[in-house]
Amino acid sequence: GALLLFSSVSILLPGVGSCPKKCLCHPSSNSVDCGGQGLSMVPPDLPPWTLTLLLQDNQIHWLPALAFRSVPRLSTLNLSNNSLSNLASEAFYGLRHLEVLNLTQNSLLSLESSLARALPGLRVLDLSSNILSLLPTSLGKPWENLTVFSMQRNNLLHLDRALLEAMPKVRLVLLEDNPWKCDCHLLGLKLWLERFTFEGGVTDGAICRLPEPWKGKDLLSIPHELYQPCPLPSPDLASSPVQQPGAAPQEAHKPSEFNSGQQDSLECEAKPKPKPANLRHAVATVVITGVVCGIVCLMMLAAAIYGCTYAAITAQYHGRPLAPTSESEKMGSKEPIDSSAA
Repeated sequence: GALLLFSSVSILLPGVGSCPKKCLCHPSSNSVDCGGQGLSMVPPDLPPWTLTLLLQDNQIHWLPALAFRSVPRLSTLNLSNNSLSNLASEAFYGLRHLEVLNLTQNSLLSLESSLARALPGLRVLDLSSNILSLLPTSLGKPWENLTVFSMQRNNLLHLDRALLEAMPKVRLVLLEDNPWKCDCHLLGLKLWLERFTFEGGVTDGAICRLPEPWKGKDLLSIPHELYQPCPLPSPDLASSPVQQPGAAPQEAHKPSEFNSGQQDSLECEAKPKPKPANLRHAVATVVITGVVCGIVCLMMLAAAIYGCTYAAITAQYHGRPLAPTSESEKMGSKEPIDSSAA
């Protein structure tokens, strides 16, 4: 009877206390290691006491909804070096206690904003070494407990400031080895990083890949005064496309939209050389000012010399007639005497 009861319980509850094939279970540490076993899906019969699940170095290419419903107490999940290309937030529903999620070395293209709602207790998110080119502009709600956010070695050109502002407790942000395009769209990230590092946060920096004059420079080393505000799209340009000669109206409309988009993107880029231009203008202004001041000084000196010379000549001129005048006076005084004598 006892054997029959045990068999019945084992049939009804096959996952309780069992260990999946190709996995090593460690009840003492509440961990299950299924790494490097060539798995193409998450084992369905994981022990419910699992706190740490290692699924790295496998061939898992997708996660179904509620993929981890058998391990609701899971706190650490390692899915690195698999073939994941899409990450649906429904796959993590029920993992409210998950704190560490490692998704490095996969093929992820994007990240859903609803991931924060599915994993409210997450503290460490590592998305390094993927091919992410797009991140959500916001998460809908703050990711209150996230402290480590790693995005190294991806294809990110821009990162919206609002996404980082939704992580109020983040202390480590890793952004290295991305093709950052340091134009006006990245100014928000620069300002956020400046405040983040000032408040004691740690980052490895964002090294610019574009535009060419700033290639290899740290985003934080570029003065934000060089960035221009992103121009708003002009409705006039969109409503009045330029038609090429001999082209149909519809065909001309598409290239004009494409060209206007290119023009907006070019106008949106920060001007890389205003500082040298201003410096040259300043040097030219100083030189011109010095020349003008020198000319004015020479003119003042010449005026002073002329004034002194004129005064000396005038004094000499007025000094010469004084002697004859006195002699004439003497002669005049003698004339009456001579006349009387006559």
